[in-house]
Amino acid sequence: MAEKEEEKKASVKNAFKEFVWPRKKILFVGLVLILISKAASFVSPLQLTVLIDQIIPNEDYQLLVQLLILVMAAITVQAITAFLLTRLLSVEAQRLIAQLRVKVQKKVLALPISYYDNTKSGALVSRIMTDVEGVRNLVGTGLVQLVGGTITSIGSIYFLVEINGKMTVLVLVPVLIFGVIALKAFGFIRPIFKKRGVINAEVTGRLTESLNGIRVIKGFNAEQQENEVFEEGAFRLFKNVKKSLTSTAIITSSSTFLIGVATTGIFGMGAYYVMEGTLEVGQLMTFSFLIALMIAPIVQMGNIGSQLTEAFAGLDRTEELLNMAIENDLSERTEILENVVGNVKFEDVSFSYEEDKEVVHEISFDAPLGSVTALVGSSGSGKSTIAGLASSFMSPDSGRVLVDGQDLSKVDLSSYRQHLGVVLQDDFLFEGTIRENILFPRPDASEEQLIEAVKAAYIDEFTDDFENGLDTVIGERGVKLSGGQRQRIAIARAVLADPKIIILDEATSNLDNESEAFIQKSLAELMKGRTTFVIAHRLTTIRKADQILVIEKGRIAEQGTHDSLIDKKGRYYDLFTYQSRI
Repeated sequence: MAEKEEEKKASVKNAFKEFVWPRKKILFVGLVLILISKAASFVSPLQLTVLIDQIIPNEDYQLLVQLLILVMAAITVQAITAFLLTRLLSVEAQRLIAQLRVKVQKKVLALPISYYDNTKSGALVSRIMTDVEGVRNLVGTGLVQLVGGTITSIGSIYFLVEINGKMTVLVLVPVLIFGVIALKAFGFIRPIFKKRGVINAEVTGRLTESLNGIRVIKGFNAEQQENEVFEEGAFRLFKNVKKSLTSTAIITSSSTFLIGVATTGIFGMGAYYVMEGTLEVGQLMTFSFLIALMIAPIVQMGNIGSQLTEAFAGLDRTEELLNMAIENDLSERTEILENVVGNVKFEDVSFSYEEDKEVVHEISFDAPLGSVTALVGSSGSGKSTIAGLASSFMSPDSGRVLVDGQDLSKVDLSSYRQHLGVVLQDDFLFEGTIRENILFPRPDASEEQLIEAVKAAYIDEFTDDFENGLDTVIGERGVKLSGGQRQRIAIARAVLADPKIIILDEATSNLDNESEAFIQKSLAELMKGRTTFVIAHRLTTIRKADQILVIEKGRIAEQGTHDSLIDKKGRYYDLFTYQSRI
């Protein structure tokens, strides 16, 4: 329990240090404005005594006009300061939210691939867009109103004591009880708000998956199943909200009850003192209005307290994410690859996704400049893991992956990946045009370079039939194109990137025979003078590879050229002859 409390304090301290203190000038101006506003709010109740005890009994019309002018001036000041507060602090809060979203998004993109493998994309969207919103209550009007409300309450207490000390004590006792209840409630609510962020991310993640997989859902008539999954998540979120509403209801109802007790007491005591002649009617009226002026900020503080509690819960989750280790830690990855040649070497490389469950074991081979290394084997044998290690998507648990003699685990990844090209089996296309997707790795490429890539991947074979050609909008994930067309765009993207090292993971798997013939020609041009890794189930596509690695259960079972492995009549021979018969 002590540890949790310590974490909470640390989080509050960090939040103030990172978000509040750098904006101290703006917040100071906001505080001055709210103090002016609160000072102006005292004018009306304090003038009630004058109105009731002096102006009305004496029929002093001149003093009445002066009082009305003073009250109107105070109201005008309150209106102007309210506008300036919103304009100054609310806008700054929204700017901070935008900046924090950008910061979190940058952090998310810097995390290792393993994080994405275990986290839904919709959950990440929620963490980027929703978790940071609560910060507006720190930098916006919330925090300033909390401070201003506290000062207003203290000022009200001063005037109340001046009028009648005993009645003031009667008011303060229930107010203090309310304060204790509110603090306890806020401590209870914060974990609920934090859990709500988790549930919201999970529900959003599943919803995003459902929308992306709508064709699969409809194809298997699974709408009802998805409805039930979403309904379960929505009601789990509802139950969490219900918990927090119960706590906030306790705060609200306790404030209503205790304030009611105080008000009833004031009516009784005030009436008694007026009848005794020790209190003027005007003073009683002023006292009543001052109580409202004191209690209103306290009740408002209860609402602001809930908002701040929710803000800190969201910032807890944001802080957790921002504290995660990034993929390209420049304190450890100190080596820069300036002139990449493309010599890749695996030295006794082992890797596991889960502890004590290795998926590749002591892999060693050379892939020199310009060579083509083909990885073949049954599904789950470790081919894609080896390709992922060569792509620097993960680092070995033991052994080394060397690029031009430098250990890839110590290399600045940006200096390596700018020389890397990847074409995956189910390559991702962004919503937009064909042109935008091809230009993705090099947005500043010339039209001539773009056309070269288009022709190399034979994209013009189908874009010439489109009304808008390369400017055809392809829909989310390229849904308006065939699998073969999407694959050719992915290959054109790799051609335009002009990499030194290429990873082709089932790059021709979605192509018909005619398209594959085109692509094999373009790939042959792409691979010239470049180090290439090819993962292929169709063994006919890798006959010309410089070396073929047969991967079985995470180990190299066989290694050699197509002809040498056929002559050996081992595992590769079995795979090849089996496919040939199909």
